[in-house]
Amino acid sequence: MSAADLSMPSRYPSTMTNIQAGSSPFLAAASGGTPERRRAPRIAPLSADIYAAGAGPARESSLQELKARNRRPGEASFFYLDHHFQHNAVKVLPGEYFVSDESLVIMTVLGSCIAACLWDSRAHVGGMNHFMLPDGDVADASGRYGSYAMELLINEMLKLGARRETMQAKIFGGAQVMHNFTTMNVGERNTNFVLNYLHTERIPIVSEDVLDIYPRKVVFFPVTGKAMVKRLAHAHPEALAAQEAKGNAATVAKATSGGSVDLF
Repeated sequence: MSAADLSMPSRYPSTMTNIQAGSSPFLAAASGGTPERRRAPRIAPLSADIYAAGAGPARESSLQELKARNRRPGEASFFYLDHHFQHNAVKVLPGEYFVSDESLVIMTVLGSCIAACLWDSRAHVGGMNHFMLPDGDVADASGRYGSYAMELLINEMLKLGARRETMQAKIFGGAQVMHNFTTMNVGERNTNFVLNYLHTERIPIVSEDVLDIYPRKVVFFPVTGKAMVKRLAHAHPEALAAQEAKGNAATVAKATSGGSVDLF
């Protein structure tokens, strides 16, 4: 998926939906069925410092340098120039992670999977993972499973100078993208896992956009800890057909257009 898929007008503030801290994290889903959790801290409109920390300019490598470095098993390695942000970027695929203290963009696309974005507010180190299931076979140490992916993400951040006591988390994904797949809702299981894991590790969740039925595109800036989320097209075409048959044109138009870009 190209950077153009994150369609944002040039005036960022007009497209941002700010959710104030302290508001209820539980909102009814657009479909009226699957619940959602959305919570974000009180934030200002997007500004030029989204890439770099306030203490000074962050280190920035060229695209060629990023591609040439040796990568650990499971570390994302798909680097490209994001034409929308005019910045180097890395795409995190399912089962992968990426941690950095450099000025770049970390991106992923989620369905029922979860992406946990961790950030150390003092070291200005951030990282993202992308796991598919809460856990698996003990012998299968893979980033596809949340139990391993979370431990791996935290350990890689510690190697770059982060500390557990100054980490904070933003979590995204966990959608019920298969309409009839309710007996074993993978998205809900993934969401419950990451909430319980971070609670046990005493890493505060400062914002979240999870559950519901929408796929999401997530962009994370590891130096500043800021994240942007775009809800993609409605995942349940059969539900749209039923709404259209009832003449609910406004609902259909809203559901098929994709969501606005929210800053977390």
